[in-house]
Order: sequence, then C-alpha cells, then structure tokens
Amino acid sequence: MTPKIANQPVARLMEVFSAIQGEGLNVGTRQIFIRFAICDLRCHFCDSAHTWNAPKTCQVEQTPGQRDFSVWENPVQMQTLLEWVERQNQPGLHDSISLTGGEPLLHAPFLADFLPCLRDLTDLPIYLETGGHRPEQLATIISYLDSVGMDVKLPSVSGENHWQAHAKFLQLCHDSQVEVFIKLIISSQTDPAELQQAAELVAACSPSIPLFLQPVTPLQMPHNTPSLAPTPAQVLEWQALMKRTLKQVRVVPQTHKMLNQL
Repeated sequence: MTPKIANQPVARLMEVFSAIQGEGLNVGTRQIFIRFAICDLRCHFCDSAHTWNAPKTCQVEQTPGQRDFSVWENPVQMQTLLEWVERQNQPGLHDSISLTGGEPLLHAPFLADFLPCLRDLTDLPIYLETGGHRPEQLATIISYLDSVGMDVKLPSVSGENHWQAHAKFLQLCHDSQVEVFIKLIISSQTDPAELQQAAELVAACSPSIPLFLQPVTPLQMPHNTPSLAPTPAQVLEWQALMKRTLKQVRVVPQTHKMLNQL
C-alpha cells in the first residue's frame, strides 16, 4: 500500500533535475530526471551508493540545467512532485522523463498513482531506468511507460545474480510491446560465459532488442574495491561474441561523466 500524508501518496526521493542522458538508447537526449531513493541491490560497480538508503532530504533544481538546488524534506507528496516537474518542463526543452534511482520499482504503488497524472501534465514520454529484477512491480505500471532500460546484472561484475527475474522482466516488456533495451556493465573481470548467457536470454524474446555494453567507469567506491575497465581487445572480443546471437550490440561508455554531468 502506498504511504500517504494528508491522503496524498508520497515517495522518498534523491533529486529532481534536468540533464543530458548519458547511457543507453536515449544517450544525448535531454530529460527531466526523477531520482528515487532506496535500492535493494548492492552492485560492486555502483557509483550511486548514496541512493541505497532513503535520506532525510532531497534536492530539487529550480531552473532546468542550472544546478540551483533547493533542499526539501522526505517523503515528498505526489502533488508537490508534480509541481516540481511542471516547473522543469519548459516548452520544447525535454525529450522525455527519466524515472531512475536507486530502484524506482520499489516505489511501484506510488508510481501507479503518479504516472497517469504525470502523463496528463507533461505529455512527455516516460522512461524507466531499472535493475530489471522486479517483474511483479513492473506489471503494475507498465501500461504507463513508453520505454524501459533494464540492466542485466552479470554476477562476475556486479556480485548480483538475477537471471530468472531478468528473463521474466524482459518477457513482460516484450509482450507489452513497450520499447526496451538492455544494458550490461562490463569490467576486466567479466566472464564471457555470462555474456553468452545474457545474449541467449535476450534472443529468447527477440534477437532485435538493442543491447548496450557499457565499460565500467573505474571509480574508487567507499563500499568496495574499484572495478577495472576492460581493455579495448576485450571489448571487441565480447561484442563479436554477442553479435553471433543478437543483431544490435553497441558499446557506449557513460557519456554524462565525460561531460562532467555527475
């Protein structure tokens, strides 16, 4: 059941801001980002460990792209969040709205109330960025989504193992005819057998689903030892391996970090 304050659904947020999408199929497009707090995964390469738990406050950008943040208390009422998005939504500026985290699907009851109102308010496509491991929660909101970017967590890289849930999640996206693409974080420690398993998982739905290999950004994280980026030779070998099964395998780094949009 969705938590409520004064009969309004609420969510715990990290930040709301406008930026250029740096990953996946929407790379280079301008989006309004709604970053939800809390994640149930503990990926070794995570550069957003600050989202794992809910903070007492969240940040809200006042002017799109200016990073003039104000601080607000968590949790946030649905109507307040809609007002923040409306302020960001300047005519013609944004291509879509990104629901990111953390893991947004941990807020599925809130999203079921929020997304119909968001669509009516902005008329912008709604894009979900997710770990791709919660098909039951996805089923409750997929009718409100235009596109889904799902991670497939390679155990050798992330320390997480969710093959069965990933398969159910992707099949639900495919059956619902929502636009979907796959993102795989790769490091020097990637097991090629897991890449083959991921390729077969995607091909079982459709070999035409786009898949993005994303070399890990080698950052020192306080929660773990740093993951090392793969060599160019490894990336070329692994792309060729996956292209034996899939039609679209692209290599795209985290471009937002190149633009210093952290």
